Amino acid sequence: MSSPLPTFADVQAAARRLDGVTLRTPLLENARVNHRLGGRLLIKPECLQRTGSFKLRGAYNFLSSMSDADRKKGVVGWSSGNHAQGLAEAARLLGVKATIVMPADAPALKVANTRASGAHVVLYDRVKDSREEI
Repeated sequence: MSSPLPTFADVQAAARRLDGVTLRTPLLENARVNHRLGGRLLIKPECLQRTGSFKLRGAYNFLSSMSDADRKKGVVGWSSGNHAQGLAEAARLLGVKATIVMPADAPALKVANTRASGAHVVLYDRVKDSREEI
């Protein structure tokens, strides 16, 4: 299954949906790196974002683009950490029920943070179980 690349209008619409939801993380640069590259390199430290990664951006943008009827059905996702936390937080902010399938050996802090955002976490054994069948 493939989808078309987002257009500039899609990016602008996503920015409007995320305004006031995600943090405006800074752009960082290093003069020595720029000199070595012969250009300008800007780095966006999304580790400073709510939930600690950029995953909240995509999850919130997707959920906020869904119809009310689809949001009422809830969402299911699987991840061992960052996407789980981002999806759980986006669902919490939008009042959507979220079930997240995570491997039993996922970092305990990421499981706890996902639960703290209100998601129902289902743990599975990645050796014995198939997450798709759960």
